[in-house]
Amino acid sequence: MDKNTILIVAVLIALVAGFSGGYTVRGSSTPSDGSHMMPNGMMMGNNGMGMGNAMDDMMVGLSGKTGEAFDRAFLAEMIVHHEGAVSMAQAALQDAKHQEIKDLANAIISAQTTEIAQMKAWQKSWFNQ
Repeated sequence: MDKNTILIVAVLIALVAGFSGGYTVRGSSTPSDGSHMMPNGMMMGNNGMGMGNAMDDMMVGLSGKTGEAFDRAFLAEMIVHHEGAVSMAQAALQDAKHQEIKDLANAIISAQTTEIAQMKAWQKSWFNQ
């Protein structure tokens, strides 16, 4: 698998994980009709991951914000997004068949764990969170 393909797959996995994680954080704590809760607590619609709704939810959290309020919301959304990607990658390490997926999962865990730490440090420094 070439580097561009790996990058594209990594971005798609991260998007799915982040959008789903964001939906779970802001979504209902109990499954609604047409959906069910996965073992890790994420909500999954019976027709897919519900990325449209999750993306909308994440963008609503940023809507109308600028400056420091935007920065605070952006960091909060991106941390959830990255944590979801790390969770998916950890599942891939256990369950994937192809070594390329496991290699990609390791790269995602490494990169996004570092980014989560950086974003949390900014939250603490800038917003005393």
